[in-house]
Amino acid sequence: MDLKSVKEFIREDVADWDDELIATARFKAFSGQRSDWEPKFQFWKDLIVKISRHFGLFIISPSQVKNEWFSRGGLTPLCIGHVLFIMCNEGEIIRNSDLADPFSGRISQLFWKVKGLLNRSTMTAESILLEDHVVVTTLLKEKADEVVKGLSESHWTSNCIVTRKKFESMCGGPEESYAVLSYFSGCGKGQYLSTKKKELIEGIKVSLSSAAVSSVSSLDFDTLHLIWTQEKLQQQLDVIDRRWEMSRQSALTSLKSGNKKLALRQAREMKLATVNREKCTSLLNRVEEVLSVIANAESTKKVTEAIQIGARAIKENKISVEEVQLCLEELDESIDSQKQVEKALESAPYLDVEDEDIEEEFGKLELEVGSENLKDLIPEAGLSGTAGSNESLADALSNLKLVDAPTKGSAIQNSGIPAKNKESKSLILEAA
Repeated sequence: MDLKSVKEFIREDVADWDDELIATARFKAFSGQRSDWEPKFQFWKDLIVKISRHFGLFIISPSQVKNEWFSRGGLTPLCIGHVLFIMCNEGEIIRNSDLADPFSGRISQLFWKVKGLLNRSTMTAESILLEDHVVVTTLLKEKADEVVKGLSESHWTSNCIVTRKKFESMCGGPEESYAVLSYFSGCGKGQYLSTKKKELIEGIKVSLSSAAVSSVSSLDFDTLHLIWTQEKLQQQLDVIDRRWEMSRQSALTSLKSGNKKLALRQAREMKLATVNREKCTSLLNRVEEVLSVIANAESTKKVTEAIQIGARAIKENKISVEEVQLCLEELDESIDSQKQVEKALESAPYLDVEDEDIEEEFGKLELEVGSENLKDLIPEAGLSGTAGSNESLADALSNLKLVDAPTKGSAIQNSGIPAKNKESKSLILEAA
């Protein structure tokens, strides 16, 4: 966070910030009864929360707040320590040391809370300024709601499991995720879980509804392992794509410089990357399919429970069968209307590219480059290309892109490139 930006925000929010007389009164220490300095306390408290919210912070440093945020020509507010002390006593900020350890059990968390209450009794306005960081409670709750909202957009079940790494990225970092998970654990909305496979896999189970998170089951550990595997495979795909692009750029550079042997080697690396990508994609699809089956099973369970509750409600409220039948008929009509809309959308015309069109375009590309220039890529041909052919090949390669081949061995057929006798010299490239 840029200190200059903080200063500019303060001047925009507080119009009389640079007024010397008003600033002198604000910077004085509190004295007398609380009613005497209550307006000044509210001013500083609100300003601290505003700055933190504007810059997306919910963990702040007391010393930074006093000595950097509110410094005016080397002068700092004498009352900031008192302001933070009152905010801590009233639960508006929490010291990091008072946060319950979310990675421990329930009993340890209760013990941690008791210890925090005892430590708070010995806290003073001077000691709070020595704390490394404190958590703004209001903004912590807002961040927790933001995390739940983000998870709800990609999960439609009442509970979801994410890896610890993803949870940290959603919260903004390890320290922020620790505070959010501590809050979740305290209100029963989240729970830490871990499993040991070849390496330690850590995750968080979060409730996306108003109900408390359900207890961790053996299925949750298996689901965590699958989600962790899914993320690993996706990371591997990203690495393969980057390597493919680097090989492509190197091949283009080699062609422009006339180094055809190096260009061929880079093309072989592109082919190897394509094969690896197919294997990785196949594994990723299988993992996602299993996760989808688990989610559907949970949904089926929820529907069964809802039917049972509905049947019990009908019996308890003495609703007639005719009334239920009427509701079902209205529901069927709504479903039929929705299906008609979907059918109309599916029948809308859209552009479809046939394989013949791709082959025709690639045929034009072959004519443009020239069949003899394509043979120049093979060292055994013994032919030397001109500078013009290299430029044509470079232009052709620049229009190529990596695609997911639907089945193994079909990439060459779809691309329209004649297969060579030696597999190591074939390119799995497709016209962009």
